[in-house]
Amino acid sequence: MELSVTTQKRCEIVDITRDVQQACRQWGGTGLVQVYCPHTTCGVGVNEKYDPTVREDILAWLERTVPEGANFKHEEGNSDAHIKALLVGSQTLVPVRQGNLLLGRWQGVFFLDFDGPRARTLWLTFMASGAGEK
Repeated sequence: MELSVTTQKRCEIVDITRDVQQACRQWGGTGLVQVYCPHTTCGVGVNEKYDPTVREDILAWLERTVPEGANFKHEEGNSDAHIKALLVGSQTLVPVRQGNLLLGRWQGVFFLDFDGPRARTLWLTFMASGAGEK
């Protein structure tokens, strides 16, 4: 299944929990959902959903650690985005029970774009557990 995400800024963290949950309900199974990002300047992960300042802190730390405009060799000028995506990772796995994400109380699923704004695609793969389950 594909999920579309559009970002508004160069570096942005988008809460995709609701969209992933909706896809899991459509699937209706028990097992795992893999959220995979096929873009080399983006990532996905699970983190704090309740307080949006955590997302601000994450972006600020990544920018301090790998600043845009540093003296990189890559001619497109977005090496920082590639490095940030590598640090974050291109996929995450979340357990699912009967079509419901099994996240902790404060957790959410996030898409991180480091070279936007752009329209992006994520791929969701469902892996059933147990005999005869969806």
